[in-house]
Amino acid sequence: MSDSSTLIARLRRIAVGRDATHAVPPPVDAWLAAGLGRAQLHDIYAVDDADGPSSAGFGIAMAVAAGALPLLWLRTEACERRHGRLHAAGLIDLGLSAESLVLGIVADEAALWRAAADAARCAGLGTLLVESTGRAPGLDLTATRRLMLAAESSGVTILSLRVGAEPTASAAATRWGIAALPSVALEAGAPGLPAFDVECLRRRGGPAGQRWRVEWDRDAKNFRGTPLSGAGLSVAADRAAAHHPAAPVRRTG
Repeated sequence: MSDSSTLIARLRRIAVGRDATHAVPPPVDAWLAAGLGRAQLHDIYAVDDADGPSSAGFGIAMAVAAGALPLLWLRTEACERRHGRLHAAGLIDLGLSAESLVLGIVADEAALWRAAADAARCAGLGTLLVESTGRAPGLDLTATRRLMLAAESSGVTILSLRVGAEPTASAAATRWGIAALPSVALEAGAPGLPAFDVECLRRRGGPAGQRWRVEWDRDAKNFRGTPLSGAGLSVAADRAAAHHPAAPVRRTG
């Protein structure tokens, strides 16, 4: 290819990147659209603190897509104060009915991991979502191995929701970086479907580094690729999803 042809091709790629609303959305892999693998531990990291609600929404959507219900959500009293109480309307918009959710508020992080270890062995659960903020020193490699073994034994899918934390090594089957995206408005300017910037940071036995911009269809119970526009979603009463372009995710481990 000549130098001029190379330059023209590069300019075209740049032009497409700047016109995101008209770009053809990339296909979403079937294993992502159908929900995370059941009976395993998965790490979900919020890219920024403000992406915590959207990261939780992604995890809930994954549980709904996989049919892994009911869902037990564990968080600390400090997390409840910092991030706000759960927003029932936002949860319903994701397709999570009230009878499918049990919320557990515990005193501190030590109690959080004790409760998580007990719940992970409860075969009556579909999904266990454990929300933590910051470094979470109790969630080390040994602890995550125990959670993974418990998940494999009981059949419970465990989602470790990390907000305000750097990705660290764990025994999880997959690791995700999630950021909020503006949704595409529906007819007459009605709010669009919840949208997410999703990056697979690690996947045991499969490729990592893949990235999608997706929206969640609660009726079809799957994700699909999407262009950008509009507003976002919150699952916390006093913390709105961040309306910002995709941000890079820090990787370690």
